[in-house]
Amino acid sequence: MNVAADAPCPCGRLDARGRPLLHAACCGPWLAGAPAPDAEALMRSRYCAFVLQDAPYLLATWHASTRPPAVDFEPGLKWLGLDVRSHRQTDDDRAVVAFVARSRLGGRAHRLQEWSRFVREDGRWFYVDGDVA
Repeated sequence: MNVAADAPCPCGRLDARGRPLLHAACCGPWLAGAPAPDAEALMRSRYCAFVLQDAPYLLATWHASTRPPAVDFEPGLKWLGLDVRSHRQTDDDRAVVAFVARSRLGGRAHRLQEWSRFVREDGRWFYVDGDVA
């Protein structure tokens, strides 16, 4: 699955006027290999990777200390939206992002609410782990 460069980004980020950012101006560069500028941008791009079922990107942006050997996707799961509640850099190379991701599976709605921890190494941000609320 791909997102057209001129389509709204799946992460739902809005521009200053409240319009959806296009994928090419939002998460597209990070998914193509450019380093995300901050933990929130990485978290949003990882949400897009789940929407797109891009396991290589998810694994590449997962910190080696907690990275699983593989990423499995739930058959039939449809991601419906992302709401970033807060983004806080705790020091130069650590950050926390709180978010809610909505999905639907088998006709039932689900919400994933998490406080995710990120670390920056050699200029790149990585997802470490998170606490599900």
